[in-house]
Parts: sequence; structure tokens; C-alpha cells
Amino acid sequence: MNQYQTIIPAASHWSLRVRRGTQMTLTDIEGNANVGMVFYNPENLLERYNAPDTLKGQHTFKLTKGHCLYSDMGRIFASIIEDTVGWHETVSGNSHASHIEKQWGQRDYQNDRNGWMQNGHDAMLVEMAKYGLTKADITANLNLFSRVGTDAEGNMSLVDGNSPAGSSVTLRFEMDTLVILHTCPHPLNGAASYPKKPISILLEKAAPVAEDDFCKMSRPENQRGFMNNELYYFGASGTHLETTAEA
Repeated sequence: MNQYQTIIPAASHWSLRVRRGTQMTLTDIEGNANVGMVFYNPENLLERYNAPDTLKGQHTFKLTKGHCLYSDMGRIFASIIEDTVGWHETVSGNSHASHIEKQWGQRDYQNDRNGWMQNGHDAMLVEMAKYGLTKADITANLNLFSRVGTDAEGNMSLVDGNSPAGSSVTLRFEMDTLVILHTCPHPLNGAASYPKKPISILLEKAAPVAEDDFCKMSRPENQRGFMNNELYYFGASGTHLETTAEA
């Protein structure tokens, strides 16, 4: 099978181990979706996505095409190779039960079944537990399709309409990566009713990284990140060095 496609319903969570050389295209089906996402190294779960290094290393506050998503070991989990949105944020974190209750009231699955309102923090914990990860392992997450703005006092707010229906972003994975995501509302979402926005995911084999790859060449820091990945996987394909000695 050359590709796999699925729809992640609104207010849901999902996880998958993605092989390096795979690309993942996420599409905002209805518009104004939010996808909370984090990455871990499946071979060493202590290595995980690092939001501060991702931003400061590329001199940016927003994420879009050409940016790389870094681990706390200086390696690149994924590169953003296509993006019709233009702005994704990684500073606001997850929604919590307290956010949901304050904005839309209190509901739970036991009493409300499919009418309950999931929050990003708990949704992520459910997926993380499948791999032995706990609350102590939570790290700052991406919020794909979401944009935040600031006022003169520095207060942040969610920018409405950042992602029209049909918007998409494509990640090319440069490492084997454990991807954990949810489709719960952004923590700054102030909609009158609890937003329920599904997304679609398409997995395909990515083209090899070219020497002049846009993501790799966009910043010198990214070139070093790709070199760190090369060193990490050196010899992983069964290659070895042969040495000869002369008398």
C-alpha cells in the first residue's frame, strides 16, 4: 500500500509511530480546526519535541513551510514541506478541563456520552499512556492550523479564520517518530459553543531530501540539524566501514 488515509473526528485523539521518509498531510476539513501535536523518539522516549529550540534556532515565532521541528537533542523530527495556512503556533500549550468548563460548562462522558467536551491535556495523556508515558512527560505542543496574536500589553488571543476549509500542512519525517495528536479546541478559543472540527490525515512515502532542499537550506541551523540526523542514523542501514592497513 503506497498511502494511508483516515479522518480524525472532532475532540478525538490519535497516535502512530511514523518511519523516517514518510510524509503526513493534515487537512482542515471544515475550517478553524486545531491539532495539538507532540513528537517523541520511539527508541528513546526521553527525546521529545522542543518548542523553544524550534523557534529560537530558526528566529521565528510562527511555523510554516521551510521550518523544521526539533527535538531536545538538536535533531529534526520533521520538516514542514508544504503549507497553505502560513501560520501555526507552538507556545500556547493544551486546553485543560478548567478551560473547557469555564468557557462551555462542565460535561463528562459518563453523563453526556458523545455530547461531552474533551480537553487537549487529558486527550494527550490517554494516548501517551499507551507508550508508558505519563504527565511528567508532557512537553509544549504544536497547535497546527492555529494562530495567536498579541495586543499592546502583550495579551495573547486566538486569531479567527486563520485556516479556511480545505487548508493543509505537510510534514516530512526526518526521524522515526512517535506522533501523538488530538483535535480538541485551542486553549484560547472563545467560541460561543464548543468547536468540533475534524481533520483528515494522508500518509505517503516522501521524496528523498535533495541537496538544495528548501527546509534544509532555509537556515544554517537547519543544515546542522540534518547533519545531526545523519550522524544519528550512521550505519543504521547495515553499511559499515572497511579499513586496510599497509605494512
